[in-house]
Amino acid sequence: MIPQSQSSSLQRLHHVEKRIVRVLELAGAVMEELGNSQGPRTDAVGAHCREFMLAMKDIQTTLREEIKSACEYRPFEKCDYSARIANEICCKKLEYVIEKLDTVHQNLEQSNDDV
Repeated sequence: MIPQSQSSSLQRLHHVEKRIVRVLELAGAVMEELGNSQGPRTDAVGAHCREFMLAMKDIQTTLREEIKSACEYRPFEKCDYSARIANEICCKKLEYVIEKLDTVHQNLEQSNDDV
């Protein structure tokens, strides 16, 4: 399951993607107007350029916020992996020590039986 903050971040990035597609469409529309055989309509070019600039500002702001929040995101902050590994290592060490103590105990019993 995706965490709520990550989900909303993905939604915002999806919105940015849509805005980028729109910006490319606007750029294409301006190129069409400039290539028009009757000459470009200044009002259409102006409207497309204004919308382009507003969309670019929106994209830039959203991406800045997303990058900033991504830098603050620490996915392993509450991870207990290190503690679990340290615990596993301690358990293995204890098993080894117990094994050695059992060997020492057996050797002591054998030496007491021999005496």
